[in-house]
Amino acid sequence: MWRQAGHLLLNLPPGVFGFAFTVAVLATGLSLSITVIGLPVLAAGLAGCRALGGLARRRARAAYGSGIQEPEPVRQRRPGFAGYAIAHLTDLLSWRSALYNVLMLPWGILSFVLTLVCIVVGWPVLPWVVRGLAAVDRVLIESLLFPGALTERVRELEDDRGTVVDTAAADLRRIERDLHDGAQARLVALAMDLGMAKERMREVETAEDIAVATKMVDNAHGEVKLALQELRDLARGIHPAVLTDRGLDAALSAVAARCTVPGGVKVNVDLKGPDGGAERPDSAVEGIAYFTVSELLTNVSKHAGARSASVDVWRSDDQLMLLVQDDGRGGAAAYPGSGLAGLAERVRAVDGVFLVESPAGGPTTVTVELPWRTHAARH
Repeated sequence: MWRQAGHLLLNLPPGVFGFAFTVAVLATGLSLSITVIGLPVLAAGLAGCRALGGLARRRARAAYGSGIQEPEPVRQRRPGFAGYAIAHLTDLLSWRSALYNVLMLPWGILSFVLTLVCIVVGWPVLPWVVRGLAAVDRVLIESLLFPGALTERVRELEDDRGTVVDTAAADLRRIERDLHDGAQARLVALAMDLGMAKERMREVETAEDIAVATKMVDNAHGEVKLALQELRDLARGIHPAVLTDRGLDAALSAVAARCTVPGGVKVNVDLKGPDGGAERPDSAVEGIAYFTVSELLTNVSKHAGARSASVDVWRSDDQLMLLVQDDGRGGAAAYPGSGLAGLAERVRAVDGVFLVESPAGGPTTVTVELPWRTHAARH
């Protein structure tokens, strides 16, 4: 209570300074807006108002606890001073910070007077008065010094869009590289072998010539098999046919069968709907679930040193839940640039949740929550 009372008493000095600063810079910037320097002055004033709002958040954090979080910094989309001015002039949080600074003068006077009077002559009701004033003060901070829900949602969607674009570009580069280095090279070698065999067949005169031509055809046949296998592997990496035809249960069972964990991978898939009937999630969600489990099991095979692993998939209301566990050495973390971080970004792109619990020594548990239907599918 005394910490909050001190905070309310100290609202007056920053309230006076913030009011004077905001009125001065906004009045100057708006009055000069018909000139070249008007908008830059206004942008600099808004930046100052935002900085004062940050000071108010830090003071509130000291008084009310850690629930007061810092918003994202202003995003400058264009380089140079023009980009700086545009970013601050179009930032709603900067304008709300200016409004907060203006309101802080009357609120600072009111909270100072009421708190001081209660401390001096009305101390029996001081706890209730402080609690009420603190609640109003916190409402002012949370409503004016935080970005709105719509702004945060737009920012999240922009980040997710960038993640999806980067992932798609990386997948295209991988496909192009695999085609160029694998199947394409084998098909070129096949064409050369068949051409040489064709020429050899035209010049067949002895049994030795027939044997050489037959060997060339056999080599070409082997190249065809290898090229087909590489194309199948590539197609599986893009979107496996078994996932489209038979769903997650069969697709994840196939992935588990290829996993090299000594004790094998136990797969349990239960996607029954509320009515008890079998139902499939949106195809995009199915793809993300498949590739997430596939990548996690690949990590288990390569890095975990596990003896066994398990995959559980089930439906919980409108969510698709994934749980991948192994008894390996642990220590896995979704640090920036890691494979787990990439999986987390892919999951968050559809408003999913990706959690990793991997203490040193194991076991490792990865929990993934995906929407049963994406926004596009719902609309």
